[in-house]
Amino acid sequence: MKVLLYFENQKLIAKSGIGRALRLQQEALGPIDDVTVTTDPKCQDYDVLHINTYGVKSMYMVKKAQKMGKKVIYHAHSTYEDFRNSFFASNLFAPLYKKYLVALYSQADALITPTPYSKSLLENYGLTQPIYPVSNGIRLSKYAYDESKIQAFREYFDLKPGQKVVMSVGLYFERKGIFDFVELAKRHPEITFIWFGYTNPLILPKKIRKVTSGGDHPDNLIFPGYLSGDVILGAFAGADLFLYPSLEETEGIVVLEALASKQRLLVRDIPVYDSWLINGVNCYKAQDLEDFDQQMQEILAGEKPDLTAPGYQVAKNRDLNRVGQVLAEVYEAVLAERTLSLSMDNDGVLKPALGTGKS
Repeated sequence: MKVLLYFENQKLIAKSGIGRALRLQQEALGPIDDVTVTTDPKCQDYDVLHINTYGVKSMYMVKKAQKMGKKVIYHAHSTYEDFRNSFFASNLFAPLYKKYLVALYSQADALITPTPYSKSLLENYGLTQPIYPVSNGIRLSKYAYDESKIQAFREYFDLKPGQKVVMSVGLYFERKGIFDFVELAKRHPEITFIWFGYTNPLILPKKIRKVTSGGDHPDNLIFPGYLSGDVILGAFAGADLFLYPSLEETEGIVVLEALASKQRLLVRDIPVYDSWLINGVNCYKAQDLEDFDQQMQEILAGEKPDLTAPGYQVAKNRDLNRVGQVLAEVYEAVLAERTLSLSMDNDGVLKPALGTGKS
C-alpha cells in the first residue's frame, strides 16, 4: 500500500512535537516492506492519507482525498485540553478550537492518537469512528550512551565538576508547568536549571515573556532556546534529573526521550501517564510544587531508588520498529474496513490483532 503522510507548514512546525512526529513516522515506516511512504501533496496514486495538521491546507487535503475515494486517517496530536494555557488568548478560543477539531476529526475513516488517555478525550467529544492509541515512538539507538555528547553538553554550558543540573524541554507554555520550574530554580540557587525549547514571544502572554525573554528569572535558570544534536542528546544523558511539570499532554515525546536516555524522571501526576508510567516503579510523580521540590531534592541526594532501568524498558517497548508495524496494521484495517483491536498494557507494549467485522 502507499501512504501519503501530510504535514502542513513543515518548516513552521519543525521544532514542535508535531514536527518531530513527522520524522518519527517516516523512520517507523521506512523498514516496513508492505508500505511505501510519500510526503508529496501532489501525489495521486496513494491508498491512505495519514494527516497530522489542522490548517486550511489540511482541510483541503482531506476533501481532495475523499473526492478521490481515498481512505483518511487523522492523527489526533491536539486536543481542546492541551490547547488551553498555551498561546496568547488560547483559553478564549479553546471552545471554538474544540469544535474545529471535532469537525476535522469526524471526516476521517479512523483516528490515531498517542495514548489511551487521549483516546478517551476524543471519545468524550462524541467521535464514533475507530480510534487507535499508538505511541509516537522513539528511536532507541539515537539515545545510546555517548560520553563525548555528555562532554559537549557540559562544555556548552560551562558546567563545573559535580554541578547538579535539572533539565526540562518544551514550548514556553503555562500548560507545560514553566512557572513551577522557575519557582524551583528560585528556591535552589545551588542547582543549575535548564529549560530547552523556544516559542516566538509574539504569540506568548506577557507573563510568559517576562520570565523567558524579559529576564524575570534567577541566574541559575538558563533558557538556551531550541538546541539539537550532541548538546541536547548529551543533556538527556548527562543531566542529573529530567523534571517535567507539564499539566496536560497527549503523550509527551520528550518524556520518551528521557527514558530512552536512561535519565531519572520526575513528572506531574496527570492522567495521560496512568496506563504506562507507574510512580515508584519506572518513574516518580509529583502532585504539586511542594511535592516536586521535596522529591527533586531526594532524587538528587540519592535517597530514592534508581528507576532508570525499568524506565528504559518503557521506551524500549515504544521503539519505532514496533510502532511502524502497528501503523501498518492500522492502515490495512482501514483499507479493508475492518476494526483493529489494539491495546497497550502497563509496560506500554502495543498488542494489535485484526478483528473480523466491518467497522
